[in-house]
Amino acid sequence: MDEQLARGAAVEARARVAAVAGGADALVEAVRVRVGRIGDGTVLAQVNAEVNGRRIRVQETAADLGEALDRLADGLRGRIAAVTAGWSPRPWPRRVRGRGLAATAPAPQTPRPLAEVPCDGGSLSIVRRKRVDLVRCSPDAAARTMDAMDFDIHLFTDPVTGTDAVVYRVGPTGYRLARTAAAGPPLRPAVPFTLSPCGAPELTEERAVGRLSAAELPFLFFAHPATGRGRVLYRRFDGRLGLIVAAS
Repeated sequence: MDEQLARGAAVEARARVAAVAGGADALVEAVRVRVGRIGDGTVLAQVNAEVNGRRIRVQETAADLGEALDRLADGLRGRIAAVTAGWSPRPWPRRVRGRGLAATAPAPQTPRPLAEVPCDGGSLSIVRRKRVDLVRCSPDAAARTMDAMDFDIHLFTDPVTGTDAVVYRVGPTGYRLARTAAAGPPLRPAVPFTLSPCGAPELTEERAVGRLSAAELPFLFFAHPATGRGRVLYRRFDGRLGLIVAAS
């Protein structure tokens, strides 16, 4: 997307988002809008905002700008309504407009034993590392944050077990909980979790890239061998990899 077109697209995107926010029965502020093209020319449109003080994110892709902004506006209306009305489980697989139910990405598979997975990541490389302060919260709260931010996986610290953990989107219920060390299910959860029976594998970054590549996973939760802290390796829209690690 050339510079002039990018400026025009950003102006149009901000206007569409402002119209949705202005018509909402909620306080929508701290709005940031991003529009660009990714690898194959697909348009990526994203908005981050706060709705009544709660952070949300909506991210949509389409073949052309008009469709991407239509989807972004629809998604933002839906996210504002969901956040202000109270949480309920998102459909799984995710509902795609006009096409019934369809998954947006391949469901994570059960990893094979490490010895069976080649460690050559091929052309995949980690191009972005995010150091984040992990929130200590219940798995229920983590799932609600994941939904509000339109993530497929969310890394946090479970205060009951004291371990780093993730919630992520996968069947059959659409919500799965995994921790760095195996533990029992949370008490009386509101979210319909399935539970990973195993702790996260301890892997170096190189071996994590190899496992994700070999198993064709959209993301991988693993633990650092030296610290035991949880990390998430994920595929970006451009096909390269990002890594989320705890800041401390």
